[in-house]
Amino acid sequence: MARSGPTFDFDEHRGQAVGSHIRMGGSAFGIGLAVDEVVTEHDPPRRKAWRTVAPVRLLIIGAYEMGFAIAAAEGGCDLKVRIDYSLPGGLIGWLASPFAALYADWCVRRMTGDARTFFAGVRSEAGSGILARQEGRSSRSA
Repeated sequence: MARSGPTFDFDEHRGQAVGSHIRMGGSAFGIGLAVDEVVTEHDPPRRKAWRTVAPVRLLIIGAYEMGFAIAAAEGGCDLKVRIDYSLPGGLIGWLASPFAALYADWCVRRMTGDARTFFAGVRSEAGSGILARQEGRSSRSA
């Protein structure tokens, strides 16, 4: 088997408050993976941001900060999703470098796609879809 299913560990705030932690783990190709995220901004339903705290054990990207913002727009709302990431250290980072941007872009597309699917049946008062525009951005930190 190439990988095992992910595990999730939530604190009492379940990722819904600044300072709340979400820990995830699993394995890929027999390599243990783990990440601990802390919520850095939480203004429901407008904004949320989170970042990893050490140690980060991932294969394709290293530490990251991710978030989204939703703002009112004509015909619905705008959704912006972002991820800023670094490469893992050492040889793994060098090997992962060609794939990191692809993976980060996939994460952003997944979040915007999930939002599009979730809100597909929701209509604004004007009768149009609630998501008027969506935008994603990934960038690599030095």
